Parts: sequence; C-alpha cells; structure tokens
Amino acid sequence: SRNDRTIKNLRKTVALINALEEQYGKLSDDELKAKTAEFKQRIEQGSTLDDLLPEAFATVREASKRVFGMRHFDVQMIGGMVLHQGRISEMRTGEGKTLTATLPAYLNAVSGKGVHVITVNDYLAKRDAETNRPL
Repeated sequence: SRNDRTIKNLRKTVALINALEEQYGKLSDDELKAKTAEFKQRIEQGSTLDDLLPEAFATVREASKRVFGMRHFDVQMIGGMVLHQGRISEMRTGEGKTLTATLPAYLNAVSGKGVHVITVNDYLAKRDAETNRPL
C-alpha cells in the first residue's frame, strides 16, 4: 500500500539516524550543544531542513537520553518525520507523542523562524512546555 511504501522510505532515514547514535553518544555536552549553531550556519549556507534531519534527530535523541534518560524509539523517529512533513501521525496513549514532537520542533527551530506545537488543552500545553524546556 501507499502507507507501507512511505514507512519503508522513512525507515531508511531512521537507519541513518541510528548509524549516528554511537558517534553522538561520544560527544561532550558542549559539543552536543554546539550542533545547534552548526545547523544554523549550514542553513545559512544553503542546506535544507531535510538535509539536516538525520543529524538533528540524532542530536535530539542524544540530548533526551542525557536530560531525561529517555531514548526515542524508531517509531517515534518515524512519527517525527511525518510531523516534519506536515502530515498527521496517529499514536496511542503512552506511545510518546510528546517525546516524538521534540524531534521536528528542534529541527524546524534551527531555521530561526519559530515553531508552534499545538495540543488539546492548556494543561497539557503548560505541562509539556515545562517538561521539555531543559531539552
């Protein structure tokens, strides 16, 4: 089906992200933080957000492991890519929608244009903003 083909293509990008995991795990906190400035510079030099996606997602995954002790799973990477494409990704309760949203939020933030994350109510918006602020 069309959906299966889409997921198959996204899994190729997940493999690229996963291939960076060991390398990014060896970066110091300062080196990991410096990735943001590097990405912003590359955008200014003509790179697209899609060009940066594997590295940006790997950066968020590593930061999340360090800050929250939580590692994004492959399915969350796929969800993040779908959201980045402006599509809807259905996830059940407890599958990590909030963690998933950190991926495209970070990627799109490096463009300097701002990012809006919408949720169903004010309580969740406040909770998730406060929870993810350290990331």
